[in-house]
Amino acid sequence: MQSFIELIARQPVSVQEAGAMDWLRAMESALFPLLRAGREDELAASLRTACRHWPDSARLCWLLALVLREAQAHELALPLAEQAAALSDDAQTRALLAQIRYESGHSAAADFAAARAHSPDDESLIRSHAGALSAEGDGAQALALMAQTLTQRPGWIEGLNYRATLHRLLGAPGRDDSGFSQAVRAQPGNLALRLGWFHWLAKVRDWEAARAVLSDAQARWPDAPALTIARLFLAAESGEATAKPDLFDGVVEGGAGQNDPGLSLARVRHALRCGAPDKAEEIALQQLSGPAAGLFWPYLSICWRLLGDARATWLDRPDDVIRSCTIDLDADELVELATLLRTLHSAAAPYPDQSVRGGTQTDRPLLFRQEPIMRCTRAAIEAAVRDYIAALPPPEPGHPLLGPPRGEVKFAGSWSVRLSRQGHHAAHSHPAGWISSALHVALPDTQEMGEPPSGWLQFGTPPAELGIALPPYRQIEPQVGRLVLFPSTLWHETLPFADGERLSIAFDIRPPRR
Repeated sequence: MQSFIELIARQPVSVQEAGAMDWLRAMESALFPLLRAGREDELAASLRTACRHWPDSARLCWLLALVLREAQAHELALPLAEQAAALSDDAQTRALLAQIRYESGHSAAADFAAARAHSPDDESLIRSHAGALSAEGDGAQALALMAQTLTQRPGWIEGLNYRATLHRLLGAPGRDDSGFSQAVRAQPGNLALRLGWFHWLAKVRDWEAARAVLSDAQARWPDAPALTIARLFLAAESGEATAKPDLFDGVVEGGAGQNDPGLSLARVRHALRCGAPDKAEEIALQQLSGPAAGLFWPYLSICWRLLGDARATWLDRPDDVIRSCTIDLDADELVELATLLRTLHSAAAPYPDQSVRGGTQTDRPLLFRQEPIMRCTRAAIEAAVRDYIAALPPPEPGHPLLGPPRGEVKFAGSWSVRLSRQGHHAAHSHPAGWISSALHVALPDTQEMGEPPSGWLQFGTPPAELGIALPPYRQIEPQVGRLVLFPSTLWHETLPFADGERLSIAFDIRPPRR
């Protein structure tokens, strides 16, 4: 950081000065490693100094806007991104402006279109443009954009997945995987396309269709290792092979995919289904030193509870780390917040890979929106999270909640969920988070909710599809204005309720980086 500050101190007076461009390149080279290391707050302070001395530099405005976005200060980033775009009309500048506007809850489709005019082949811009169109109520145009693009590039698997997701969210007629079938007809020799199609169908648990896609692919590529793993995954996750605890052994012994976290996760889940928690534990422990550790801690909790291992209590600590508080919003503010949230729930169905059943989930980062009530809500949430962190047990190296450094409060994601009659959340955890949450904004009345514990939060019960009966650690009755905070590694679900509307905000606090 010191070298970056020294560079800022030596900045040229103007862009015309000799060496100005060399200074800017050196400054950028020093900036990005610091940004990746989580030093955005310090970088922003130094860049403001540079911008004051060189106010007409589009690049400096762009860099400061980028850093402020990373610092999750969107209200400060947006005017700088607008200034950068006014000074320099190029794809990178326009794309940052569009992204900040999108994340802040503003209209952004036109800005993404402007960025695409400079870089028409940029797939990330195409996808973002479609997402902005959908968020602004033009789902038909979003689907048309994705369909047109995929006609020209049928091998774009991320685009096919997003088209299928949009199709489902919008409730469009026909099969949501129709783009995959069209792409396979266009490129019948593309194995990656077949695997992408299979993975989509597995995600939505359409096992019959997934089996058909896999069978067709294996007829063309009978010896492809990836198809062998896909076949085993299908047998495990569809419940066909619960009497075969050694299902994956031959593949692992042969060396295929040994370092693949996805394969390891499938093996863990299969071992648990087959009543072999000791085997599941052995596989999961091997992943804790890698970037996918967040996927495996919740399964170790199940393993240790089944094995009677005290490490389950060490990990989950339900009496110490599940806490609720009343958020600092009054009754009128909660009504205003609920009114805003209802306007954001425009989807016809939930995301296919989320836990929502019988309801919808919003798309954009909710807590970066700039409506006054949302800014007030974010401030109240951040204060409550800081209080939660301050009250945590002492640091413990190696523990996913207590081991990381404390101090930084940044969001890994934020969204709203609206559930209706018999709606619920399936048991799940949050692999990208450190601390997770549920803030209840509106609830059915007592009669609509049903007999307790209908509609309550429940902690500690494994996913139903594993077929494991473990009692919950705790059940918490929802109350309007109550915020519940807990470790992201902890299994949690919402129980079905009889009728009415259950409106909530959820967010993850990301693991601190310093």
